[in-house]
Amino acid sequence: MLVKAPRGTADLLPGQIERWRWVEEVARDVFRQFGYAEIVTPIFEHTELFERGIGDTTDVVNKQMYTFLDRGQRSLTLRPEGTASVVRAYLEHHMYSGPQPVKLFYIGPIFRYERPQAGRYRQFHQLGAEALGSQDPALDVEMIAMSIEIFRRLGLADFLVHINSIGCEVCRPAYKDALRAYLQPKLDGLCRTCFERYEKNPLRILDCKVAACQDAAKGAPRSVDYLCESCREHFDAVQKYLDALGISYELNEMLVRGLDYYTKTVFEVESRSLGAQSALLGGGRYDGLVEECGGPSTPAVGFAAGMERAMLALEEQGIQAPSTRGVDAFVVAFANDKRGQVLALVHQLRQAGLVVETDYLQRSMKAQMKAASRMNAARVIICGEDELSRDVVQLRDMTSGVQEEVPLATLVERLRAELC
Repeated sequence: MLVKAPRGTADLLPGQIERWRWVEEVARDVFRQFGYAEIVTPIFEHTELFERGIGDTTDVVNKQMYTFLDRGQRSLTLRPEGTASVVRAYLEHHMYSGPQPVKLFYIGPIFRYERPQAGRYRQFHQLGAEALGSQDPALDVEMIAMSIEIFRRLGLADFLVHINSIGCEVCRPAYKDALRAYLQPKLDGLCRTCFERYEKNPLRILDCKVAACQDAAKGAPRSVDYLCESCREHFDAVQKYLDALGISYELNEMLVRGLDYYTKTVFEVESRSLGAQSALLGGGRYDGLVEECGGPSTPAVGFAAGMERAMLALEEQGIQAPSTRGVDAFVVAFANDKRGQVLALVHQLRQAGLVVETDYLQRSMKAQMKAASRMNAARVIICGEDELSRDVVQLRDMTSGVQEEVPLATLVERLRAELC
């Protein structure tokens, strides 16, 4: 029986990977221009890191983590998000003792056990950024501006920025109390999960996608009406700086994000062309996470964007990756006793920086020429027995059809001058 890829995973095939790598390249360029350095963390971490960092009231921890015991009976988890791993690395390598803020970005796979749908997989990929060590609201805005710049350079349009503030440990308790009071008469109509959330973390109810819970939350108190003075000043500054940068946004009173570590500013960027699964990225401030993970009190802010969602948005808007360099030359050979000489020529051309292919199926010259045409080779180098005995080849320009004899001694220089 044919073994297939596990449900919720996908292969990236030639013809698809080119656009994927282009998105990564654009993102890396933007991150570096904004002063962010790349970090690569392990794909799995100790389970405790995510349980402590993400929060035990989240669906991610309760339902979606891939957790297993290794041979030493240690509980490990495939990372379900990127921020906790970056915070762990920040602490483990004492980055807090150097110049602040520490600005990092990452690109890699994420794992969550959830129902696969368009743009959502069980193994998916995120690009994200984190800035640790500063509570300046300008960094919140930098995150939003940086994400928009990535999309702008990819050619994406028709997206919308949502922002909100969910307060801090000082003002959030009063908001939770007000939210519970509002929802108390509607408890019987909530889904089972939200019924359990009511006491532990009622903010999660605002994030529920069940229609009955969304209806129950309509008209709920707004978090921005319960902000303390510090959070109010912070959120006012975020909006002021967004205005200064000319970034359009909407205040979304229902936006809380799905992870417990968020404080103050939260934001999402959505694409209007994607329908139900429209969120391209989300993020916000998490001023208590570093301390929760065992470090010093450290303000921080970050975001993560789904690569698969970005691919969908590019496809919906008909955006293709820029053309990549194709095959420079196809070496046609039909002198079997000169095979070693032909392979040496192919190797020499590749060492000179040229993209070169040749035949590995012992096909006829006609079939090899067809293969070169299918590959859109710019040049064909014909190596016959007579030519090789005279240290020359036939060089054909596949665009013009012009063919001429060229000495082997000058072939590399000629091709580099014409194609590189």
